[in-house]
Amino acid sequence: MTDTLLKSGLTDIPEYFERKMLHDELNADVYELVNIPLQLSHLVLLSDRQWVNRERGLVIELCKHFDIRILNGAFDQLSVELGDFHLRWERHTEYSTYTFYREGPFDEPFAQPAIAYVPQEWLAKLPGELLVATHIVLEDRRRPGRSMSELATLFSSNTVIGSKVSAGSASVWSDNQIHPDGFTRFLVHDDNLRSRQVGRLVQRLLEIETYRMLTILPLSMTREIIPQLEQYGDQLIELMTTNATPNSIEDEQQSLVKLTALATEIERISAQSSHRFSASHTYHIIMQQRITELREERIEGLQMLYEFRKQRVTSAMSTFDLVRSKLDTLSLRVERATSMLRTRVDISMESQIRDLLKSMDARAYLQLRLQETVEGLSVVVLSYYLLGITGYGLRAAKAAGLDIDIELMTGIAIPIVLTIVFFAIRRFRRIVSKSTTRSASSSRKKGA
Repeated sequence: MTDTLLKSGLTDIPEYFERKMLHDELNADVYELVNIPLQLSHLVLLSDRQWVNRERGLVIELCKHFDIRILNGAFDQLSVELGDFHLRWERHTEYSTYTFYREGPFDEPFAQPAIAYVPQEWLAKLPGELLVATHIVLEDRRRPGRSMSELATLFSSNTVIGSKVSAGSASVWSDNQIHPDGFTRFLVHDDNLRSRQVGRLVQRLLEIETYRMLTILPLSMTREIIPQLEQYGDQLIELMTTNATPNSIEDEQQSLVKLTALATEIERISAQSSHRFSASHTYHIIMQQRITELREERIEGLQMLYEFRKQRVTSAMSTFDLVRSKLDTLSLRVERATSMLRTRVDISMESQIRDLLKSMDARAYLQLRLQETVEGLSVVVLSYYLLGITGYGLRAAKAAGLDIDIELMTGIAIPIVLTIVFFAIRRFRRIVSKSTTRSASSSRKKGA
């Protein structure tokens, strides 16, 4: 069965559409196979993803300049030989790297770096902002080790730091300075590196330089945020102190508007910085992994290569964590203050509504009493007019010849008329009340 599947090439089994891409990604070369002696120049340019097509176009243009044809234009990394140097280009999420390698003997390590062989007009067209620029020179093991005076000359009399790396297979020196050409410098002496160790060592040095700069990228933003957070904290304390005692509903509503504006500003800062802080945290983890993989050992009399840098980056990360914690805490405090003040406003408004309802009840009761009084007066007035009409009728009957005592009959009619008018008005009021209730119920049903 297995032989049958192998011969058929698994053609009958549907393949995941991204299988080859994922396989190629896992097996892509993360470092170059290079030989010593070697000079390389490394550039890291921050640029938006929208520039990736332009970057690819420039890489293809450089290849054409050296009569190299690129068939596939949708690449995110490329490694190619171009005349006297080798180019490796990689596109990452928020930056691109350009590494230029030149193998072969040299007299002075940094006198003629690899980037000097790249057309300067092409370099000027690269999009983005320069974050890292590094020269790394690897010297052959056959060359005698350099003295401290020679190292001081190579690093412009700056303080030299260094360490043994790759379990003592190489020595690395630097000075932690940006030189007049805009590049930092690393000198590597091959003590006992195997062929594949060279590429891995170079890649680790480049990644550490790149990730340590990306890690502290939020530094200037953090320095701007800190005083803003202190100002917002003071504003919150002032607002809460002002509203410690009950105020008018208008003052509380105005304070609520101020708290809402303060919460909006804090959320704006949080939204702007959260992505940068999260990315910085990720870069810091990768940087620490690469430093561990470097396996540094101390050179007597020198500070270790990444001992100082690691301390500075760790200090910056602590500041970032502190600012992020302050943002979260301040946001929570503002939210709680807003909730408490909104509760007070709601209670004040409910109290006002309750007083208003009481006032409306009092007015309704007064109106009812007035209505009852008016109804009583109406009974009297209507009875008076009806008795007057009855009197006119009795007089007319007496004038017609009937023997009637007008005063007696009128007196007898008084309670009868009063009773009839009272019950007639009461019935009319009930009919009106039922009609009003029925109309209100119908309106509520239509609204529902």
